[in-house]
Amino acid sequence: MKPQVVFGFHAVTSRLRARAESVRDLYVDAKRIDKRMQDLLDNAKGKNVRVMQVDGVRLDGMTGHARHQGVVALAEPTNLPQFVEDVLETIEGPPFLLLLDGVTDPHNLGACLRVADAAGVHAVIAPKDRSVGLTSTVMKVASGAAENVPYITVTNLARTLREIKERDIWIVGADEEGATDLYAAGLSGPLAMVLGAEDEGLRRLTREGCDEIISIPMFGSVESLNVSVASGVCLFEARRQREAAKK
Repeated sequence: MKPQVVFGFHAVTSRLRARAESVRDLYVDAKRIDKRMQDLLDNAKGKNVRVMQVDGVRLDGMTGHARHQGVVALAEPTNLPQFVEDVLETIEGPPFLLLLDGVTDPHNLGACLRVADAAGVHAVIAPKDRSVGLTSTVMKVASGAAENVPYITVTNLARTLREIKERDIWIVGADEEGATDLYAAGLSGPLAMVLGAEDEGLRRLTREGCDEIISIPMFGSVESLNVSVASGVCLFEARRQREAAKK
């Protein structure tokens, strides 16, 4: 199986911390000798990971000239669930899902994964034909979240919404024209939060598959938020309500 290219200090450090055994080789810029690099090298040595010092040209070639910070790891693909059913069968407590409809920018997807991990989301779900996939850039921006949160692509998002609904999971779409204020919505139970790309919003079939459409109240001059920012606002309000429900 083709190895994943993981680059950047946050992403590589997270992989070493969570699954060091999956790292085949670690390539570092031979010219970088600062403390941050030394700490990473000490970490890799402690985990018995082979380190090779190379020049920046080789690292650029491995990452497609992305901002690798002088750190690139070749690693086995993560062994996370690949299907929605597998995730739902293993969840303890109310399910908490994030569905992304039309997010194709790798930086946005990486940021959404990072937010989802921080909020305790069980899985992020997206359609195969309208998503960027787990590219190296996504994994770098996610800063390790891609190692922990299953990212599942599905053939038909509308059908997946129906299947989720059959499991008594409340599906809430976020849209600037939503009738319910985010902070007035009930988000403490089994929940699937659905967001679309900021330039298009939710597609018609996706919107129709939601049980409720909510909106984030805006108090300034901007009319909408970046999808990763909107995800953070919505997911952490849901997390706040979920924690409050435990008390």
